[in-house]
Formats: sequence, C-alpha cells, structure tokens
Amino acid sequence: MLIYALRRLLTLIPTLLAASFLVFMFVHLIPGDPASILLGDAATPEEIAELSRELGLSEPLWTQYLLWLGNVLQGDLGTSVFFHEPVLSVIAAGAETSILLAVMTMFWIVLFGVPIGIVAASHHGSWIDQATSGGAMLFASVPTFWLGLYLILIFSVGLGWLPSSGFPSLVDEGGILNLRYLILPSLTLAAPNAALIIRLIRASMLDVAREDHVRTARSKGLHPIRVAIRHIFRNALIAVAAAFGFTFATLVSEAVVTETVFSLPGIGRLVIQSILRRDYPVIQGVILIIVVFYLLVNFLVDLAYAGLDPRISLK
Repeated sequence: MLIYALRRLLTLIPTLLAASFLVFMFVHLIPGDPASILLGDAATPEEIAELSRELGLSEPLWTQYLLWLGNVLQGDLGTSVFFHEPVLSVIAAGAETSILLAVMTMFWIVLFGVPIGIVAASHHGSWIDQATSGGAMLFASVPTFWLGLYLILIFSVGLGWLPSSGFPSLVDEGGILNLRYLILPSLTLAAPNAALIIRLIRASMLDVAREDHVRTARSKGLHPIRVAIRHIFRNALIAVAAAFGFTFATLVSEAVVTETVFSLPGIGRLVIQSILRRDYPVIQGVILIIVVFYLLVNFLVDLAYAGLDPRISLK
C-alpha cells in the first residue's frame, strides 16, 4: 500500500504544474485591468501604467508566471491587490466558513442519503422505492438558490427558528452555537447531493444483490437486514466511495451560490468578489488551493478504493 501511495503522489506533481500554468493564464485572460479598477475612472493612463509596473503586471506573462510559481513553491501565494494582505491570510479568513459548511453538508448527506438509499434498494419495485426515487429526482432538479430562499422564508421569516444570513466565527460570542447559522445553507447544499447518493446507493446495491455470494447468503437463511447491510451495502460502498469523495471536493465550488444567498463570508463568495475586483493573486490562490484539494481528495479516494476492493492491484 505504501508503494502504491507514493506512486500516486508522484503522479500529482506534473498535474499540479499543468494546473498552475492553466490557472495563471486563464485568470489573466479575464477582461479588465486591476490598476484601472483600483484607481477608478478618473485615473490617467500614466497613473495606470505606473501602478501596473508596481504590481508587476507590465512584465510578460511568462515572466509573471515563473515569478509566481517560484513564490508558490516557497509557500507564498502573493499579496492581494485589493486587501493589501497576503493571499493566504485573505483565504484563511473565509476558510473556516467554507470548511464547516462542507463538513455539515456531508453530515446531512450521510444522515439522509445512506439510509434512504438502503431502504429504496431493499424495497425495490415497491411504493417506498418509487416515492424515494421520485423525491430524489425532485431535490436533484431544484435549483439551490430557489431552495435556499424558501428555507429562509419558512424557517427564518415564518417560524423564526434559525438565522437567515451571516456566520460569526466559532471563536466569537456564542461559540459552537454559532453553527446554527450554517444549518439552512448546509441543508440547501445537501439536498441535491443527497439525492445523487440515494440514487447511486440504490443502483449499486441492486447490482450487488444479483451476485452469487448474495444468493448464497440468502440461501443460508440469514436475516434480510444482515444480508442488506453486511453482504450488499458493504460491497456497494466500493462504487459509492468515489462519489462521496467527489461530492466533498465539489462542495467548495458549489457553495458559491449558497454563500451568496445566505451572505456567508466563505471562499466561494470571496472568489466572486475577487473576480469583480480583478484581484489576480487572490483568484489564482483560491483556484490553486481548490485544485490541490481536489487532487488530495481523489488521492484519498483511490487509497480507500484500493482498500475496499482487493481486486485492485497495488503494484
């Protein structure tokens, strides 16, 4: 397993280099000039040119990329053009919200998606199966901004149970109780993703249920619940593991709309604001970190996949 993990890690190096190049070049293709936006419409061409030189934007793109890459390899993502702070500090300010939102969303996905998927597969062809499958299709089709607004209307405006926007840090007054600010956003994000997990678990369990070892377990007189959990669901997890990893990795990028609807100070909202401000260092830093996060999650999924499926070669 160790050799397999090291080989997979080595394959990430060229991927990261290619990703860094693409991220840098595509970001600089965004129309607009940071210097012009910072100085405003009243700035003269000379002032804009001077600020561009100070920001290093007047150098050729290849030179800018190599300088940026060299700094990245030393752990320096640059300085924000708008905030005048290190990019890592700017990202860290929104990381708490995005990470907690992703974790809470995964909690709802596992809490609702896994048992409902098992129930749907165990009652294949019945009205329970039809109801759960139809509900999963409905929630997968509902736009997250629409669902978020209706959750605010019902639980914040109508019932007054939960806050509708913002998120104080866990270190602020209220402590862990501040997590209530993330309940509605996390449910909004969890709904379509839980629907995907429900359908995937159902399909995977139905495929496994047709295999010989399951028929053998049933012929031995084992309890149906034991057969469903130990012999069917356990083997179905091999296919579902990748979906869980991919879902968790995509939550950061999917949270852009949700963070906007609920006014959350997360990374997704930071990206939108940085694009509007043409804050190149922040955009590059956030996207690069998301790419690294994607690759690490996929790496962990590969390891989990290899551990769950003995048929995979570790050589």
